[in-house]
Amino acid sequence: MKPVSRAVIAAAMLSFALLTGGCSDTWQGVKKDTNENLNKAGDIVVKAGEKLKSE
Repeated sequence: MKPVSRAVIAAAMLSFALLTGGCSDTWQGVKKDTNENLNKAGDIVVKAGEKLKSE
């Protein structure tokens, strides 16, 4: 195998590893943000229900 071919393969493997790691971090962030938003929306619904109940 030529040295240039090894360098190309190594660069491709490194790129793949970095992209895979980045996607995992992004997915975890999306899940966290969604969870926080759903909790906030639930709190708003509960407060609205309490306000209607007290009226």
